[in-house]
Amino acid sequence: MIDRYKWYEIVLLYAGMAVFLFFVLAPFIEGFLVSLKPLSQLFSTPYNFIPQNGSFEAYFTMWQSVPMLALYIFNSFFISTVVTLIVIAVVVPAAYAFARFQFAGSGLLLGGFLAVNMFSGAVLLIPLFRLMRTMGLLNTYWAMIVPGAAFLIPSSIWLLRTYMMRIPRELDEAAWVDGASRLYTLRRVVLPLAMPGIVVVAIMTFIGAYAQQFIFALTFNSRSEFMPLPIGLFAFFGKQEVIWNELMAASFIGILPVMIVIVFLQRYLVAGLTAGAVKQ
Repeated sequence: MIDRYKWYEIVLLYAGMAVFLFFVLAPFIEGFLVSLKPLSQLFSTPYNFIPQNGSFEAYFTMWQSVPMLALYIFNSFFISTVVTLIVIAVVVPAAYAFARFQFAGSGLLLGGFLAVNMFSGAVLLIPLFRLMRTMGLLNTYWAMIVPGAAFLIPSSIWLLRTYMMRIPRELDEAAWVDGASRLYTLRRVVLPLAMPGIVVVAIMTFIGAYAQQFIFALTFNSRSEFMPLPIGLFAFFGKQEVIWNELMAASFIGILPVMIVIVFLQRYLVAGLTAGAVKQ
């Protein structure tokens, strides 16, 4: 039997959760309140957190301040989607191979994947720029898609490999006894069972690709029609002032695609994160 919590333990538990949620949510709440305030209130003294005569005007005027904002949001969503598809296409067979087969150099390769994740994208900008220029990918979507996928594949392989290792090998062996090939076993036996883990990897990849576009777009792209949202937000920084309320409004509109993806796939995310928590 699990002992019931005492009253003071419950109070401490909820107090700790409240403090944690405050530090996590406070920046988002303040950013949303800033988007509702007119510019004249943002630098008033004393500063008021609750907007006076607040409105959603910034959510309408931001489209006039940055006419290409909708295109920037689409570019971010498109780049993240393509990166996610590429990563899943590469990671699924790779993770299956590392989870099921023992071959020379497998441990070294896995260690190399971890070593790659230790390098920041900023460290490799110059060699990546020369590579993109040699391949003729500068000023295209691929200039942000290729390095974005390359940096996300190693960690995704580790994550999905761990999940696939929890799937009993006996299922593979039973399929082989019935005459199934390796590819058929992967497609018809392993993939359906690994789908929650694949969805987790896809969500993490999409979020990571959405967040890392700034540095690659700033370095490898100079054409506005291919710019993602992080670069487009710089248009709200003027020479004389920063349109903070419209900047915050555009930021919240920009994260909507990620929020929509998480909302629709959250049940798979929870299933994938909790799979294997109970020993079978």
